[in-house]
Amino acid sequence: MSTATAPLIEAPQLPGWDHVVSGKVRELYVPAGVAPSRAEEVLVVATDRISAYDHSLQPGIPDKGRLLTGISRFWFAQLEDLVPHHVLSAEEVPEAVSGRALRCRGLDMVPLECIARGHLTGSGLADYRAGGSVGGHVLPAGLVEASRLEPAIFTPSTKAGPGEHDENITVAQARELLGEELTGELESLTLAVFERARRIADERGIILADTKLEFGRSRLDGTLMLGDEVLTPDSSRFWSADAYVPGRTPPSLDKQFVRDWLTSAASGWHRGSDTAPPTLPAEVVEQTRARYVEAYERLTGESF
Repeated sequence: MSTATAPLIEAPQLPGWDHVVSGKVRELYVPAGVAPSRAEEVLVVATDRISAYDHSLQPGIPDKGRLLTGISRFWFAQLEDLVPHHVLSAEEVPEAVSGRALRCRGLDMVPLECIARGHLTGSGLADYRAGGSVGGHVLPAGLVEASRLEPAIFTPSTKAGPGEHDENITVAQARELLGEELTGELESLTLAVFERARRIADERGIILADTKLEFGRSRLDGTLMLGDEVLTPDSSRFWSADAYVPGRTPPSLDKQFVRDWLTSAASGWHRGSDTAPPTLPAEVVEQTRARYVEAYERLTGESF
């Protein structure tokens, strides 16, 4: 396992590229002099920032961006026969961001978060407890935390802008927003990706509880493609299969560890308050990095 490096937090200046957008974790660049809305190629750089509950947390998690990029590369390769993806190259990138950057096709993103759930937890569990359904899917009575959903279900959410919150919606509402044909295509692709990934993760002793995918249309020819990151510990819930017991949340290999600390008494912070979250203690940073490294190594079969 490699020694942790200092976190990359800010967007670096990169010769030949113009920085155009800062996301929660990623920085987006376009070729110098090209209008962002017309760029047919972009550079996506994953920083070591970490966010939770719509707050950017301090400090960053060392090597997180490299781990996310490596996991995404693994999954894009596993899925490319199911759905086209936006990655062009991970090698032909500026040296300053090598290992954490991808050259990608420019996409016009679909304004929908495409969520697949294979287990009941998080906001899905909250919706189920409130009304017995998730995303418009009526589920059987008596389900508990971490109950397996078979088959997995598609539960979209709105894609919020800066300072706003994603909102879970029903599939019917997604159809009203995007139309019957596109919503159907997104649902089919999301569930196909999830089932392929769930099988692969199962073979590695990991439960893929749920994941969030994003799609966009290529600016070159309009092809619907899988974009952003895919099946990482930032966008998915990964659980160790050997500790799985319905009714309890198994130990996670993802960002849930940070969320749990923030909402624990140890943090002294209350979700929904006007105050910024506290600085993450060194042990939380170290344990978070260890979970991301374990997810990377177990999924890809490579040492980090």
